[in-house]
Amino acid sequence: MATDKTYDIVVYGASGFTGRLVAEYLAKEYGIDGDLRWAMAGRSADKLAAVRDEIGAPAETPLVVADASDPASVDAMVNDTKVVLTTVGPYQLYGSDLVAACAKAGTDYVDLCGEPAWMRQMIDAHEETAKASGARIVFSCGFDSIPFDLGVHFLQSAAIEKFGKPMSRVRGRVRKMQGTFSGGTAASLKATMAAAAQDPSILQLLRDPFSLAPGHEGPEQPRGTKPLYDEAIESWCAPFIMAPINTRNVHRTNFLSKYPYGQDFVYDEMMVTGPGEKGEAIANSIANNDSMGKDGGPKPGEGPSKEEREAGFYDVLFVGTDGEQRIEAVVTGDKDPGYGSTSKMIAESAICLVQDPVNTDGGIWTSAPAMGNHLIKRLVKSAGLTFDITG
Repeated sequence: MATDKTYDIVVYGASGFTGRLVAEYLAKEYGIDGDLRWAMAGRSADKLAAVRDEIGAPAETPLVVADASDPASVDAMVNDTKVVLTTVGPYQLYGSDLVAACAKAGTDYVDLCGEPAWMRQMIDAHEETAKASGARIVFSCGFDSIPFDLGVHFLQSAAIEKFGKPMSRVRGRVRKMQGTFSGGTAASLKATMAAAAQDPSILQLLRDPFSLAPGHEGPEQPRGTKPLYDEAIESWCAPFIMAPINTRNVHRTNFLSKYPYGQDFVYDEMMVTGPGEKGEAIANSIANNDSMGKDGGPKPGEGPSKEEREAGFYDVLFVGTDGEQRIEAVVTGDKDPGYGSTSKMIAESAICLVQDPVNTDGGIWTSAPAMGNHLIKRLVKSAGLTFDITG
């Protein structure tokens, strides 16, 4: 990848809700005169300037005008930076040309995508180009799927160190979570369902747990679509809405890394609702909640107040088992998952690609094989996450 670029990172979509949070984080934590050269990008210079002033970023913060409907402006942005950090979704509607441009130019790319069918389309269309150019395309650098992808990586690394082998079965269990999913998550879900209604092949990809691991056929995976009592943690569990993207990213990590988790690896994610009749009732209530597919909740560009973001958190337990052997890890975040924590995770992911010796070749990656322990260290140091082996 060429190093003679004006910027290290361009935040594309900086006038949107999540993009604004990313820019605010970069301004607060890294300034504009230090070792990190970054810029705010979007369709309107006036909106970008207003956001820059509202978040208290320095007046000299560079502003880059780029519009998905103007390919030349997107190409100019891509060619002028080492990493494009994009919050402009749904990506299946607004992101395809940007991925193509980054792959062609050898420019690194991070996003917040939770759209597995589109991701597979991008893998098929652009992975070879990215490998040739050196572009490192890393999808899903927010709550979907960093805590889960890196959480499994962290647990399996500890299992290999302790037992000399990975755990063939890992459960991801969301024990606590306060905060809202982003408006972009809801919009992406609706866009995916609309696309699937028009194209049956998309529905087939959505049903395949290995859809992001082309050519791999692993063991049958738990579907996670109904409440169940999990003997491993002695609690009722409910379906987890992020599981369809997170589980596929975890399996892609295993695939890209030449199966360090084993080719018989089984992984699922669910929400812990508690023991007994009360836990069962809560699990059933969650399973019957279809509000994400309706028109309520935040729209893209909207989100919770600063106070609500600050009050949010999450706690995810990972239980690895293989016969009689068992190991547990916990990943936590100190802000609401959909906005506060996500904005810090994607920012640190972009910085990791720029500043850390990750030595990753060009291609289309998940967070664990692309950045692994380097990113874990950054998230613990700067982004309010914890990673611990607890049992």
